[in-house]
Amino acid sequence: MRVITTLPMLKRLTRYSTYAMVMSICIGISASTASPTTANINQDLSPWQQIEAQGSNQDVYFYAWGGDPQINAYLQWVADQVDDKYNINLVHVKLSDTSEAVSQVLAEKSAHNDDQGSVDLVWINGANFATMSENSLLLKQWANKLPNFALTDPDNNPTVNFDFGVPTNGMEAPWGQASLTFYYDSLSTSKPPTTLTKLTAWTAQNPGRFSYPKPPDFLGMSFLKYVLVMLHERQDAQTGKNTSAQLNLPATEENTALVLDPLWAFLDDFHPTLWRNGEQFVQTGAQMRRLVDDTELSLAFTFSAPEVPAAVQRYDLPQSIRSYAMSDGSLSNTHFVAIPYNASHPQAAQLVANFLMSPEAQAKKQTPSVWGDKSVLVQSTLSPAQQALFKTKQPHPSALPFDSVKRTVSEPHPSWVEAIQQGWQARYGVSP
Repeated sequence: MRVITTLPMLKRLTRYSTYAMVMSICIGISASTASPTTANINQDLSPWQQIEAQGSNQDVYFYAWGGDPQINAYLQWVADQVDDKYNINLVHVKLSDTSEAVSQVLAEKSAHNDDQGSVDLVWINGANFATMSENSLLLKQWANKLPNFALTDPDNNPTVNFDFGVPTNGMEAPWGQASLTFYYDSLSTSKPPTTLTKLTAWTAQNPGRFSYPKPPDFLGMSFLKYVLVMLHERQDAQTGKNTSAQLNLPATEENTALVLDPLWAFLDDFHPTLWRNGEQFVQTGAQMRRLVDDTELSLAFTFSAPEVPAAVQRYDLPQSIRSYAMSDGSLSNTHFVAIPYNASHPQAAQLVANFLMSPEAQAKKQTPSVWGDKSVLVQSTLSPAQQALFKTKQPHPSALPFDSVKRTVSEPHPSWVEAIQQGWQARYGVSP
């Protein structure tokens, strides 16, 4: 730099002073050659250290669902942590639906904005991941190189390498695991239904006391997928066939009727026993929760188990609420974070994603009073000190009891989401 700043002065120098300056330039060049340059320093760093150097002191715009106060509070804690560690300014862009972020990146690609995207990190899984993957909207082969990814035991844990059966190919970093959780008012029902068969019997005996959000709401779709999986397991047990295998394959014109007709037959009988005779449906899980609080419903469900005790503690649900998991199977999935191909701050986003997988962040997130989201880390990969982070105090009485989920069932192939939505709307679509 000293050489550059002195060059404009050469025109004003005498012959002798020019000679002296040239000599000093040569000395400066020799010295700079002997000293390590920034490029040389970066070459001496490991790939992860280079990402740390490049990603610090930047903004990260994290597009994530913002519908749960507990989750929002946790993300604020994450923002404080990455600020302390890397001087990263993490901005939570609150979404009502992840498809909003997908549309944003797709629009930017159409406008040929290939390196200054507005989305740095996105909370994603399922159909939204499949859409972004198919349209080449995601950065590839980065997540499997994060230092904390090894703590998920990826060689023996396929759930971190597949998203609804679709290979992640290093495009997603696992963040948490969730299962469909039911909750009920213990003052109005003492024995809640624990299987799909018992649920149909319970709604027949307690008409109008249960419902589900209409598609395309994520929670309503989750309930329909749970029903679909259980129906085919029951049917396969009776016929000896394996129609359930179709759920792991893409929906096509050939298999759609075979797979979905049992669902429509079930709903035709089930809907008349629901709230308002199944002629109207709530739009969201929050609306369903309010109906429980207003004692219009006695039974409801969520995909965010800590939402229940949090709602009880802020008096959005009565103290008599209790949570449980269906014994015939809980629809479960791993959720991830991904980096769009055109992210403005991809290195900083990787630092955030790696922190989200750290034992510290995963243990705090799994704490029932914080979020209660199940960790993606495998305990055997952790040190005794890291394992100790996951020990929690007695949970709230309304919280899902520890290890309640005895059996999990996987999400169907993401293409079934659209097939279910279209079929449901054609048959049962009504005004809210």
